[in-house]
Amino acid sequence: MTSGVVFVIILTFFWFLAFIKKLFFWIYLWQLKEYHWGRFKAHFDTYQGKHLIFNFLNFSKFILLLFPVLLPFISRKPNFNLFAFYLFLIFLIFALEGLKFLFGLFKRKVKLPILTFKTLLVIFLGLLTTFFILLFSFSFAGGSFFYYIFLISDFLAPLIVSSLVGFAHLFTIVWRWNLIKKAAKKRQQFPRLTVIGITGSFGKTSTKEFLAKILENHFKILKTEANQNSEVGVSQTILQKLQPEHEVFICEMGAYSPGGIKLLASITQPKIGVLTGINEQHLATFGSEEKIIKTKYELIDSLPDEGLAVFNGDNHHCRQLYEKTKIAKIIVFSGVPKHFPIVKYWIWRNLWAEDIKVEKEHLSFKICTKKQQFPLKVNLLGKHNIPNLLMAVAVARRLGLTLEEIIKEIPKIKSDLGPLRLIKTKSGLNIIDSSYSANPDGVVADLEYLKVWEGKRAIVMPCLIELGKKAKEVHFRIGQKIGEVCDLAIITTKDYFKEIQRGTESEGMEREKVIYLEKPEAVFEKLRDFRGPEDIILIEGRVKEEIKKRLENEFLSTV
Repeated sequence: MTSGVVFVIILTFFWFLAFIKKLFFWIYLWQLKEYHWGRFKAHFDTYQGKHLIFNFLNFSKFILLLFPVLLPFISRKPNFNLFAFYLFLIFLIFALEGLKFLFGLFKRKVKLPILTFKTLLVIFLGLLTTFFILLFSFSFAGGSFFYYIFLISDFLAPLIVSSLVGFAHLFTIVWRWNLIKKAAKKRQQFPRLTVIGITGSFGKTSTKEFLAKILENHFKILKTEANQNSEVGVSQTILQKLQPEHEVFICEMGAYSPGGIKLLASITQPKIGVLTGINEQHLATFGSEEKIIKTKYELIDSLPDEGLAVFNGDNHHCRQLYEKTKIAKIIVFSGVPKHFPIVKYWIWRNLWAEDIKVEKEHLSFKICTKKQQFPLKVNLLGKHNIPNLLMAVAVARRLGLTLEEIIKEIPKIKSDLGPLRLIKTKSGLNIIDSSYSANPDGVVADLEYLKVWEGKRAIVMPCLIELGKKAKEVHFRIGQKIGEVCDLAIITTKDYFKEIQRGTESEGMEREKVIYLEKPEAVFEKLRDFRGPEDIILIEGRVKEEIKKRLENEFLSTV
């Protein structure tokens, strides 16, 4: 076997590893974005997304792609040494990528997609494509074009994988619509089932969980699990779990584009609709705030004439939609909203909270109707849980429970059902875990809760995503709240760090107290001093998994 053949075999092996790495990564990213083009596209507005395309490695490959075009300007005569150096650079790039992939697999740091029918299909098509690339390349084994094909296919890997995902999506569309059709047909077999649809930019899961706890001793209930709020997740819940004995189905509904909530409503046929609040979340995928509002209101539009619409009066968009709604409606308040006419507040309010006291591990307030008042103590963290709880109470009353019966069920609601979780550690550190998800209103509300802690306060968070044209404005607003509340802010992504920093400075926070850090070790070092009994660290949003793991390993051993 000649040295040239050995070189080709080794180069092919490393190219194969590099291409497979890209195949897995881009499938993983598409799956992470739920195969939604808007969410996938929005990823490239972030620093991480841009770095996937614009990096030194891709720049190097681009220069190598241009090499044949540039060669006549470099040397007028064939130059074997120059060509050998060109091949060495190609080999070096693929060798480094291939070895990095193998090392990542060994260390379990490679981002791999969850195996489903769709991902298996795309992986199969990717491997088939790899085979054809090799077959095509070997037909040019006698010349330099062999290496050039490797470079082109590697450089275009994102487009190749995305095309395969699109092709596979054609098959899954048929499966998806068949699933939806079966779920809708099964739902029609339960005419006495009461479906409660819950949608909004935030607070959906908490409201769903609160309502389920209140109802579970009075009805046979079914609820969507975790974040299974898409048409596929809801349809699977109906097909796999809905039984004749179920009386109430609590259905969380999410969407990333217009028509999504309408489709979910057509499947489930809700009789009660809950709108928890609307903000800029997923603005990048919807395109405009008007489309977000219209899409969320699709739930209310889908209710029957005898249905009930429940609104969060703390949210100004909900107040506007409440006013235009013609069917039976309820609006809840946790106080008088800013810039809202007091007379209108007194006329509108159906269910509200008074004498609110926010403490470290619970909330105290009076739950009020126009005829009754009850003092209440709830094991939830933060005032922003109150409207979610009140909306759940409003639905329970509609289903026939008295306020007295509901009050008896509320003590079963624990803090782990809400968006915040307090963790006390052996070292004396206090951590608020709000890493499940993040939205603009939620971040501000979580920061507001930190005020009950009298010690040093810190926040660790990435910049928020999919906020479109409102992203800078939102992050500046978050920065203002950080500056008002915190002693230290660690931002783990670059995208809108400057906007956050400007916001904190507007509130008088020192620039050096707002830090961009990615490495878990560096984050840990900055938080070493937060060990006092009143010190608190807020982990907000989906920080990198490595950072969370380091914090868990170092801090999260509970007492």
